[in-house]
Amino acid sequence: MRALTVKGVRIDDTFAEAFGMRATAVIITADSPRWAHQAALTMTGFATSVIGCGCEAGIDSELTAAQTPDRRPGVRVLLFAVSTAELQKQLQARVAQCVLTSPGSACYAGLDGEERLRLGNALRYFGDGWQISKRFGGKHYWRIPVMDGEFVCEATTGLTKEAVGGGNLLIMGRTAQTTLAAAEAAAAAIAKVPNVIMPFPGGIVRSGSKVGSKYKGVPASTNHAFCPTLRGAADTALDPDAACVLEIVIDGLTSQAVAAAMGAGIAALVKLGPRRGAVRISAGNYGGKLGPHQYHLRDLTP
Repeated sequence: MRALTVKGVRIDDTFAEAFGMRATAVIITADSPRWAHQAALTMTGFATSVIGCGCEAGIDSELTAAQTPDRRPGVRVLLFAVSTAELQKQLQARVAQCVLTSPGSACYAGLDGEERLRLGNALRYFGDGWQISKRFGGKHYWRIPVMDGEFVCEATTGLTKEAVGGGNLLIMGRTAQTTLAAAEAAAAAIAKVPNVIMPFPGGIVRSGSKVGSKYKGVPASTNHAFCPTLRGAADTALDPDAACVLEIVIDGLTSQAVAAAMGAGIAALVKLGPRRGAVRISAGNYGGKLGPHQYHLRDLTP
């Protein structure tokens, strides 16, 4: 595969292939940043891949009191799914089980849009008839009694059908330590880009997959071409100096956001350099058969 070299880092002339998704956002607030963050972390747990989790979710940004509807510390969370019905199901279940239950929490719409998903409108029944409908500033809220006071929840939140899932970078290094350092640097840079999430742990996944398997009923399996331990036993895409590969997967509310995130990640990898980080950057695709969005690395390289 052809590659260009920037500051000693080889960058494959290839593209990341991504697909359309449905997405929404909520703002979670609490009396302290700690508890707003805790509710968001719990809500986004077990949400790495739609293959096995039903949705992909993560924290988009930490918010100051000046940025939230109730002037308390907050966190904006993004959720992605393959259908509106599944997105509604995941949103309702996760807010009910993870935000409603969290001390001092409140939940508000985090995305505008003509199409809406039920938020408080779905959770109000927990109030068992004691819930109160409140309209203020042109918006609709529910006040649901709970044991530490009230859970305030906006009635609905916005839905977008323009979201993109599956932007990705494959990061190769000479050692596990330098590859992880590279992936961490890229993830930190991507985290600063608005309207995107990296759904895997810390934004990084070691178990990159390919579509299909030799076993019936298994939709995805290990990406053997990028597994260093299989070099010599199976077809490989690795160079002799690559001993470790880590992947970053990116979901965004828009295609432009995904492109910006990938560009930020590449810039961070190039800045770190091959001695302390990655020797090569690539991306996963399926020859254009998976989704309509293609992010060519050469176009995103600084």
